[in-house]
Amino acid sequence: MSNPTTPAPAPHRPAESGPRKPRRMWDSQSLALVSVFAALIAASAIVPGIPVGGLGVPITLQTFAIMLTGLVLGGARGAAAVGLYLVVAFAGLPIFSGGRAGLQVMAGGSAGYIVGFVLAAFLVGVAAEQVIRRASAKRRAVWFFLAAAVVTVVASHLPGVLGMMLNLKLSWQAAFAADLVFYPGDLLKDAVAAVAAVAVHRAFPDVLVRRVK
Repeated sequence: MSNPTTPAPAPHRPAESGPRKPRRMWDSQSLALVSVFAALIAASAIVPGIPVGGLGVPITLQTFAIMLTGLVLGGARGAAAVGLYLVVAFAGLPIFSGGRAGLQVMAGGSAGYIVGFVLAAFLVGVAAEQVIRRASAKRRAVWFFLAAAVVTVVASHLPGVLGMMLNLKLSWQAAFAADLVFYPGDLLKDAVAAVAAVAVHRAFPDVLVRRVK
């Protein structure tokens, strides 16, 4: 007979798993992606631009590459990729539009647009992270495009106008009129970047989708 005073054994409880550790933002995959997208931006600048007027500010694929970089990598890594591209270009590698290189490009009409590169990638990347968290997958392309369009105006066209006013000594009205010619092409590039970013996230959710969810 069993001793009635002997306590019954406690039921077995599975070991509780601790809190899941968030994925490191700057792991080896992220560093590789930053390098790859910096190279993509450089390649987009090598493609010959379309001259517009006599102000030395051509229509290029760089804005497309920068928007795609932010939409795919997110804010911090997108800005890092653009920053890496700029560091290499300022150091002397001829990967600015038209094969230019060095800090002397900051004396031309494109200076304001170049200044806005990092800010544009960061802002559209932060917006992309919020879209992925809050919007359904079916609506991401629309929200990506809207975010890219707003960021293009705020972080690309506005600095571009200010840069032409400063370096080319244009009035506000003249600089604004010169900048207007870039809007149709930039909006088209924003739309293509949004669609391309959705396709990348669908094919490779580890790049950003699973990091922010």
